[in-house]
Amino acid sequence: MPDAPPCRLYLITPPRIADPDAFARTLDDVLRAGDVAALQIRIKADDGGPAADADVRDAARSIIPVAQARGVAAIVNDRPDLASEMGADGVHVGQDDVSVAQARRAVGDKAIVGATCHDSRHLAMGAAEAGADYVAFGAFFPTTTKSPKSTATSEILDWWSELFTRPCVAIGGITSENCAPLVRAGADFLAVSSAVWTHPHGPAAGVKAMNAAIASALSSSA
Repeated sequence: MPDAPPCRLYLITPPRIADPDAFARTLDDVLRAGDVAALQIRIKADDGGPAADADVRDAARSIIPVAQARGVAAIVNDRPDLASEMGADGVHVGQDDVSVAQARRAVGDKAIVGATCHDSRHLAMGAAEAGADYVAFGAFFPTTTKSPKSTATSEILDWWSELFTRPCVAIGGITSENCAPLVRAGADFLAVSSAVWTHPHGPAAGVKAMNAAIASALSSSA
């Protein structure tokens, strides 16, 4: 079996999913279009706040089996309790959510725990020390998906990848057109949402475009 590429796609769902079953069918086509390492289920209310538990459960119930059948890790955003309940592969927590240690206790030792670290070396080292399986830095570019609390540069990816073996995720406004510097700086994963779901030729084309851009950046840095 070939080794996994050194940088892979980390897909984030749209913030609102009106029909989870219909979305699951679309998702299956999207995941067959190219390499996707993980899928984060990030559902929000219409006002951008936390979604109702029932909405997260409905989305997770439809999405998780599709992702797992394709060998894609299903990660629930913010809610380790629902991640555990719904049989997800892990949880991603922000700085305003439960701690990494609390998330770990909720999902268990075998599940994935990821942590938002903004542009902070201190937060990243603390998250890794607390047992996070990956740290996420961003935002690297302007984004309309959410209001970023920080702006990061590729320098933090360079620094992290030089000193630590724990994977790092780059997030925030990343597209196939602007991702190359992040790949070359050492990002293990590129987290994207709009670059796939709002791609002019459809989300499957968005996955193909991101994979092609990652491969091109890796090739040019070899």
